[in-house]
Amino acid sequence: MIIVLYLFFILIVLLVIITVVWRLGSQRYTLPCPVWMKWLLDPPGFKRMSGRTRKTIELLDIAPGMNVLDAGCGPGRLSIPIAKIIGPDNGIVTAMDIQEGMLDDVRMRAKKENISNINYIHGGIGEKQLPFNHYDRAVMITVIGEIPGREMAMKDIFNAMKPGGILLVEETIRDPHFQTRSAVLKLTGDHGFIEKGFFGNRFSYTLLLEKPIDI
Repeated sequence: MIIVLYLFFILIVLLVIITVVWRLGSQRYTLPCPVWMKWLLDPPGFKRMSGRTRKTIELLDIAPGMNVLDAGCGPGRLSIPIAKIIGPDNGIVTAMDIQEGMLDDVRMRAKKENISNINYIHGGIGEKQLPFNHYDRAVMITVIGEIPGREMAMKDIFNAMKPGGILLVEETIRDPHFQTRSAVLKLTGDHGFIEKGFFGNRFSYTLLLEKPIDI
């Protein structure tokens, strides 16, 4: 029993050290979440859709046939359920991530669940790999702080959205790259997005941003 408690204590200490080092490093460098830490983004114990994921999807107000961009998709916490909702016939999800390991995880999960309406882009936002006026919805979940060229990235996202399209941004203080609401509104507003909704509080929030229809 004592040995088990000792090992548990060591594990907790290691997790604390890793978290502190990651947060301190993230304040100096735009480091994406490593593939080996993907379980922090999508806990493996969840068999069903989490309440957090369900709320995000509700706010997106997606419908069958839409084109949806999951920018910085990670292991596919949103890509997979969104692909199911928008349907295999016309709706397409684009899973985009700078780490091939994350995309491999999405591919594996999609194959396991017989999902065929996901496109994959290996690369960073702002590298001009996105089609023009193409997406009805886009999501950026704790991603903005990980992007070194944020101005170019937001210009890329704006150009890729259809007029009237909605960009959903989520930020939480638990993420070492946390961005304040004012910082996100400044960045997105400078590139033409207008705020349509705010949910949460200053430490954990969701923003809905629209590309104007008359653009």
